[in-house]
Amino acid sequence: MSKLITPAEYKSVLSIYETQIAIGSLKRAFEDNLSQALNLKRVSAPLFLEPQTGLNDDLDGIQRPVEFEIKEIGKWAHISHSLAKWKRVALKNYRFPAGEGLYTDMNAIRRDDEIDNLHSVYVDQWDWEKVISDSDRTLDYLKDTVVKIVNAICDTQDIMVMLFPKLIHSVSREVSFVTTQELEDRYPHLSDNERENEYVKEHKTAFVMQVGDVLKSGQKHGVRAPDYDDWKLNGDLLFWSDILGRAVEISSMGIRVDVNSLDEQLAKANCNHRRKLQYHKMLLDGELPLTIGGGIGQSRLCMLLLRKAHVGEVQVSIWDDATIEGCKKANIELL
Repeated sequence: MSKLITPAEYKSVLSIYETQIAIGSLKRAFEDNLSQALNLKRVSAPLFLEPQTGLNDDLDGIQRPVEFEIKEIGKWAHISHSLAKWKRVALKNYRFPAGEGLYTDMNAIRRDDEIDNLHSVYVDQWDWEKVISDSDRTLDYLKDTVVKIVNAICDTQDIMVMLFPKLIHSVSREVSFVTTQELEDRYPHLSDNERENEYVKEHKTAFVMQVGDVLKSGQKHGVRAPDYDDWKLNGDLLFWSDILGRAVEISSMGIRVDVNSLDEQLAKANCNHRRKLQYHKMLLDGELPLTIGGGIGQSRLCMLLLRKAHVGEVQVSIWDDATIEGCKKANIELL
């Protein structure tokens, strides 16, 4: 069952025609800003992967991939959930040096995702990954990278306001950093999402760090797969949306696991069976470069900067009847 937020007296700042023009301008501007900020080169990426390679990300561990048989070669393929692991192998195969990285368009189908103002079964994001040295596997390096991404977003916002003066500056460059444990200590009686909303409502732009491990309460704040991010060096980038009255996650990112953190996290997550997969063998044998990377939601960023109330205003997907009818009544024009 879908969940729909309908802001009172909502009216899109841009017409549906202006929205289409703005989406193209925004995506071109942000790609340029991001690639310059992080020293990234654009590459091609797969839409589907062979399941036995272990390259597809299983996200929370229970999401079912969309799969199909390739008739000509008799193999099965899975539509990607994300390219978190593929990117690291690509950096090795493409021989990227330390200090340089790649970015690409990632399109996915997540058939088991919830459907609401921010979620669709169709996912589009900029996936990026960068080779780093061992000395860069620090909290300071992670924070510096986050600030660069936020500045790239805000520079894009400046361009969009210049092109479409009806838009306003609604995203803050000032980033507040907080750990999941600090959020639990601060709001012990709230859920994960409620903690984030309370914090981001106050700080407007926040990076919530250390997602994936167990907190002092014995619970986890969100779920993170054990085999791509180092749980001590990762986080989620969130902005406050005054349209929706809630925090909006734009990016999940982090410094990737090395041999030691992968070994530890596979054991903690009871995922030792993955050690036999091709990707995990390469990593445990030290064959892959050390990297930092993440995904940045394209439709979500368009929603935020173009001041939209629903992801369906900036992407084409399939919605349930209740969402369609609710959006129609609330003046939300789905594509």
